Amino acid sequence: MSNSEKNIRAFLAVEPPEGILQAVIGLQEKLKREIGGKLSWTRPGGQHLTLKFFGDVSTDDVDSIGRAVKDRLAAGWTLNLKIEKLGVFPDARKPRVLWCGTSGDVEKLAALQKKLDADFAGIGFPKEDRPFRAHLTLARIKDPRSPAGIDKALQKYRDFSTGVFAVRELILFQSNLTPQGATYTRLATFPLES
Repeated sequence: MSNSEKNIRAFLAVEPPEGILQAVIGLQEKLKREIGGKLSWTRPGGQHLTLKFFGDVSTDDVDSIGRAVKDRLAAGWTLNLKIEKLGVFPDARKPRVLWCGTSGDVEKLAALQKKLDADFAGIGFPKEDRPFRAHLTLARIKDPRSPAGIDKALQKYRDFSTGVFAVRELILFQSNLTPQGATYTRLATFPLES
């Protein structure tokens, strides 16, 4: 295999700590019982705050991405976030994605994401055309007409909230698609300098 083969499906993300993920998994389990229809639920613990989805990359690309992230984080970043609220993309009339949002240093996180996106554009990865919205995907809705109970769930869990956590690192993940859903492998970890 040459280093230029693009056979690694990669993305850069923040992974909330275990205690926060357990609270999100608990919410997800409740929602599975309360929302009917054609939904594809993310695997428990498979939730991340994705900063950049790269698609298929090569091992050379992984090295270039790593250098760009290290250079950007060397400036020093501290981020404290909280997972809270329940919502849908694009809107409640035709929901496609069920998610938990974030609060805390979201403006700083968005600024970091924007700077990283520009850095990645400089090494050949197109900038995102959609605005960045930090969220954890809970489920993808296969048929937006079918999710029975979603309006009630959005109302019931609108005050969902976890504790605050400090973002300690960014992680470059490899995503492997399987019939049972995506599995994730850490390719590299980048500590936030403070």
